[in-house]
Parts: sequence; structure tokens; C-alpha cells
Amino acid sequence: MLCYRDGDAGAFDALYARHKGGLYRYLLRQCREPGAAEELFQDVWMNLIRSRAGYTVQAKFTTYLYRLAHNRLIDHYRKHGQAVVTSLDAEDGPVVEDLVDESRQPPDTAYDLKRQAVELLRLVAELPAPQREAFLLQQEGGMSVEAIAAATGVSRETAKSRLRYALAKLRQGMSKWH
Repeated sequence: MLCYRDGDAGAFDALYARHKGGLYRYLLRQCREPGAAEELFQDVWMNLIRSRAGYTVQAKFTTYLYRLAHNRLIDHYRKHGQAVVTSLDAEDGPVVEDLVDESRQPPDTAYDLKRQAVELLRLVAELPAPQREAFLLQQEGGMSVEAIAAATGVSRETAKSRLRYALAKLRQGMSKWH
């Protein structure tokens, strides 16, 4: 980001290529509507472009990027409210059918793995918004608890609690598969 801030346009291409998939999936799973997610995705990158001259290193770049995304989501929620889940299969991410390589699994096992993937996506969608956000920031953004706290504007303990509760609910929901 420092190179991009200082005028290296190629650095933006590298940032975009590295973070586009995780950022889009995060936005899609948060707002739950592909059209809105695409609009938010573009807005986040435009905000990054507009703010590049004033960028200073205060945390990892992913923390900065996901903070921009979090703030844009808050604006979206204020304007539109919560949307209905229409899809959890991101354009840049694997669709449920692609999560399992059927050629390497016996038919019953492949079917069970697909059902587990569908169930996990359903459980993630049902998490309370703050817990879902913490979970997705960790999983899609690869962020630490400290980075999640910085990106969402909460204390480290709050971020840690949200993540802990999300994981507990997901484990409980998936317990029938073990």
C-alpha cells in the first residue's frame, strides 16, 4: 500500500489480486445479497483509491482494508437494513459443489461432505451479525483477534468473545456430523 500511495500503480494491481476474493466473500456473507455485495466491493476499492494519499501504516494492510469494508457495511445497514440470504456461493470463492473432489471420495462420503458444507454455510448465515463478522474476518481475511478488533472498532476482548461465541455455535451446529 505504501508503494501505491507513493505512485506505483502496479502495486494496486497486486493488492487487488491478493485481497479481492476474501473481501468479496466477506461482503457477500455479511450483506447477503450479491448485487449489494458487488456495489459495496466496488465502493471499498474506490474508498481505498481516494484515501491513498493520506494512508499511514497503523496496522497491517488487511486491517485497514477490512476497516474500510466494515465502515461501508455500516453505512449500507443504516441505509437499507438487513437483506435476505439469496446465496452464499461467492463468484470468487468455491461453490458448495466444488468444496469436495468427488473423484477421490466414495459416493456416500462425497455426499456427506457436501451436506456438511451446506450446513456450515447455513450456520454461518444464522450467526448474529457481530459474531458472523468476526468469524468471516478471521476466515476470509486471515485476521488475528487484534486485527478484527481494530477493523471493527471494538476492544480486543469484545472481538475475542464474538469469535469464541461464533465458533462455539458453529461447533454445536456441526456436532451431529462427528
